[in-house]
Amino acid sequence: MHRDNHDGPHTVVTEERHIPAKDAGIQLYLRNKRPAGVTAFGAERTVLLVHGSSYPAHTAFDLPLDGMSWMDYMAGRGFDVHCLDLRGFGRSTRPPEMDRAAAAAEPVVDTSTALRDVAAAVEHILASRSIDRLCLIGWSWGATLVGAYTAEHGERVARLVLYAPQWLRDTPHPAGGCTPLGAYRTITVGDARQRWLSGVPEDRRDALVPPAWFDAWASATFASDAVGATQEPPVIRAPNGNIADSMTYWCSGRPLYDPGRIRSPTLVVVGAWDADTPVAMAEQVFRKLGAASRRRMVVIGDATHTVLLERNRMQLFRETQLFLEEQG
Repeated sequence: MHRDNHDGPHTVVTEERHIPAKDAGIQLYLRNKRPAGVTAFGAERTVLLVHGSSYPAHTAFDLPLDGMSWMDYMAGRGFDVHCLDLRGFGRSTRPPEMDRAAAAAEPVVDTSTALRDVAAAVEHILASRSIDRLCLIGWSWGATLVGAYTAEHGERVARLVLYAPQWLRDTPHPAGGCTPLGAYRTITVGDARQRWLSGVPEDRRDALVPPAWFDAWASATFASDAVGATQEPPVIRAPNGNIADSMTYWCSGRPLYDPGRIRSPTLVVVGAWDADTPVAMAEQVFRKLGAASRRRMVVIGDATHTVLLERNRMQLFRETQLFLEEQG
């Protein structure tokens, strides 16, 4: 499917497709935005965005707020930008366990499974663009995924952005809920808003996240789960494999991957009001990136875990773009 729109100096083309996962019966939704008329891209201008533990990629990275999404911003500056819905999320195949009661199965879609989906998307993009490397951007759990992928396959990663990265924590996971964990969890719009704005002063909330922006995100995101949308109140179902991993690793003092093995140039970026993955976590990750050929950390003031959908989002966009575009 192709669509055209105008953002920045370039006319932007949108393409949507499903690609096969590395496991039979799983189709992964991949959305692409790129400048119209450009047929060849280099590794430094090809980007894959990977989402976090609760919501799909396409309703975050490509949600037009005031007429522009993060993908629009990058594509409008000449980049070939892709976002991936991991299995169990958005428009990708949901494991059959998610069609039954959550308590009827163990947590599904853990980090090792999601890494296979990231690998499938990377390999598809590299083959379709005839390139041998690309840039990776991961948000939260997505930062764990792209960080772990780069630690193992650094030759395929030109540049790496870890946005709100996970690391060791001494508090319960904010999405953990009760144990034992079922296959998935359900999240209401109210749950989402409360978690999003945790740590933000009450009198700053509407200015940080205009109600119309939150409503646009909630409408698009909760509509991505056709089954959850029929419940009252509507919910979105999110696989619990990553929550189980957090309890086994991050909440138990055990790193899930080693940032010290990353050699690609790396940007760590986090919001000062991030209550899910606080600045201290990002600092720990940054300190461990000693082998990276270049590293930088940026803290965005008056910003939460979800700064990409907030009033200060342009700071995230510009800092990331500067890192991706700079020479050397």
